[in-house]
Amino acid sequence: MPSADLYSFVTRVRTQAPLVHCLTNLVVTNFTANVLLAVGAAPAMVVAREEVGEFAPIASALSVNLGTLDLPQAHAIRAAVDAANGAHKPWILDPVAVGPLAFRTEFAFDLLDAKPSVIRGNASEIISLSGGAASGRGVDSTAATDAALDAAQVLALKTQAVVAVTGPTDYITDGRRTIALSNGSPLMTRVTGVGCALSATVAAFVGTAASRDEYWSATVAAIAYSTIAGELAARDAALPGSFAVAYLDRLASVDEAAFEKTLVQRDVA
Repeated sequence: MPSADLYSFVTRVRTQAPLVHCLTNLVVTNFTANVLLAVGAAPAMVVAREEVGEFAPIASALSVNLGTLDLPQAHAIRAAVDAANGAHKPWILDPVAVGPLAFRTEFAFDLLDAKPSVIRGNASEIISLSGGAASGRGVDSTAATDAALDAAQVLALKTQAVVAVTGPTDYITDGRRTIALSNGSPLMTRVTGVGCALSATVAAFVGTAASRDEYWSATVAAIAYSTIAGELAARDAALPGSFAVAYLDRLASVDEAAFEKTLVQRDVA
């Protein structure tokens, strides 16, 4: 995909400042908000069941993360998803640790019926959501992203969602088109919240899409931009603490020339 087309979504986010409604986990709330601010979006952490139905239609997009799921949050998520759907707003599902854990896995499958716009997860999570054997070790994948490619394509066709499998190589598919991205840094796995914040970043980019037809390219752009920022940040910082700061700085500053020079992508048949 032309790098200029992908970078156009970065420009949209910085210009439009999409409002992203985040129902995320307790561990990553602050970092997710800072990532969204760095890319140019506006974060909102409205979590009360009594309020999410009013707020979701106001937002540009909804990001749902199951990382620290409990029953009250499940009720709030369902209310927010229903409100977003009713207002024709896109919503993103991050199915953290589905597969081995029954409560969140059953809830994630229920959410699939509510038609997420994008599903972003690691290989084990995507394999489990597609109906494959449960795997994973907590939030960590025990499968390579290559092993989840078929599952991602099947899941995309079944749900009509864009499916992104992220890891050392990222695959983004809508069941018809699939692209592989090979940017990033191992340091991105050493800072809590990078993956969860990526789902919120996808929501920000998808929130600028002119139509559902752009959800795939917006998701590709969000993941490409985030992983390029991570790769460049790793050149500035060698350890996790300094990397976290450098990552936010790069998210706020990667220009089109650096994006084009660094981007590594290939179409997948």
